[in-house]
Amino acid sequence: MIEPPPEIAATLSVLGGKWKVLILWQLLGRPCRFNELRRAIDGVSQHMLTMHLRELESEGILTRTVFAEVPPRVEYALSEHGKSLGQVMKVLAEWGQLHLARQY
Repeated sequence: MIEPPPEIAATLSVLGGKWKVLILWQLLGRPCRFNELRRAIDGVSQHMLTMHLRELESEGILTRTVFAEVPPRVEYALSEHGKSLGQVMKVLAEWGQLHLARQY
């Protein structure tokens, strides 16, 4: 069995999971609030969204900004490092389009 290169393992450790790529896709366009993300990603639970947002923040992929308002407003946005995933996300979308066109 061939071991994956460390670069692939590092990428999968950040992007792995059912919801992370969908979260990143939503944040490519603009910063979003928690409930905006929850509504935009069909099927994600509040618990899973919270968990994945925390993981992506700890990896430096996104930023969490808390605005001092009543009630508090929190926005999630891609960090500069996270924005570098834009091309990767576009390639994944293109591949998915080709894959769907090929379905039987």
